[in-house]
Amino acid sequence: MTPNLANFKYKTPIHIRFSDMDAFGHVNNAIYLTYFEIARGDYWTNIIEWDWDEMGIILGRSEIDYRKPITLNDTIVCYVRTSRVGNSSFDVEYILSKVVDDKEDICTTGKTVCISYDYKSNKSMPIPDKQRKKMIAYDEPRLIMNS
Repeated sequence: MTPNLANFKYKTPIHIRFSDMDAFGHVNNAIYLTYFEIARGDYWTNIIEWDWDEMGIILGRSEIDYRKPITLNDTIVCYVRTSRVGNSSFDVEYILSKVVDDKEDICTTGKTVCISYDYKSNKSMPIPDKQRKKMIAYDEPRLIMNS
């Protein structure tokens, strides 16, 4: 399946560090999860306004599809969107692309299953209503499968 950038409203630049490189001169496969985490944190802070004092989030699953390598001198951005909202879990999708001649070339796609989590009671809890509404309103209800 070819990812569609038109389904994503939010993107953030990602700074590539020298320490991200592997012996072959491209970003190490494990670093992609860090890039997703950086973009996801920006998205939750700037768009969803997640209230970390009220509720935490844990990851239940991560998926990555590597399409093209990323190197130290590439300029990359990460697109983020909520694609499914359930009772206590929700899916977040990602596209990492590099900018080449003012065009974007998709390098990596991914998805995480995130779980609204109460650390005080040590269990999953329903997604706070305010954040649920923000996810759906921002990422368009027609694109989100509620379950």
